[in-house]
Amino acid sequence: MSGTRLYVAVTSREMENKKAFFEKLKGLPVGLKVGLELFVKQGPSLLDEIREAGFPLFLDLKFHDIPFTVAGAVKSACCYEPELINIHASGGFEMMKAASDAAMGKTRILAVTVLTSLLSEDLNSLGFDGEASYLVGRMAVSAKKAGIHGVVCSPQEAAHVRQATDPDFLIVTPGVRPPGTSKDDQKRTATPFDAIMAGATALVVGRPVTLAEHPRGAAESILAEINRALNKR
Repeated sequence: MSGTRLYVAVTSREMENKKAFFEKLKGLPVGLKVGLELFVKQGPSLLDEIREAGFPLFLDLKFHDIPFTVAGAVKSACCYEPELINIHASGGFEMMKAASDAAMGKTRILAVTVLTSLLSEDLNSLGFDGEASYLVGRMAVSAKKAGIHGVVCSPQEAAHVRQATDPDFLIVTPGVRPPGTSKDDQKRTATPFDAIMAGATALVVGRPVTLAEHPRGAAESILAEINRALNKR
């Protein structure tokens, strides 16, 4: 993949004054992740603004529908030249295959496995037996067979996914929290250093950067931890 190892998850709060926020992170090797809340609020034009500002884009809309519809959505999303787009692995093999076949340009497709806000007991209440790591591993193997470039999983499953796939398979981990920061609504978390050591390719971090007193300094600190882990593993 590209050199992007950190994607900062932004919301409509930060994007109320886009230029000011872009300036805070300008020149750092970070991308921006646009999720549902922000995309619904500001629409596709924001994606062009992010690209024009020079930030790699992770379009986090988690497509989950019948294969035909997801393929169309992926084609449309690729027009904005994001580095990453994601779909839900729970949509099944055929849906993932349709998404893979529809990808265009340099855009990579990720399959979301188990949301980092869920624990094993949450999955059990939905009818999934066993630990989250088991389900994540199975989803990752299925995604790879379908031609998907990688998965989104919690840092706690990164090592399991890496072992079940191969060194080139992308593992993007949200639920990353620097030491001493709040977990917020994330339940399966790890530090940036530990996530990379476990095999993660790139990290997604939102509030520890965007709500920090000095967002640039917070991002630089996470990047330093990423580089320290990459040099060690």
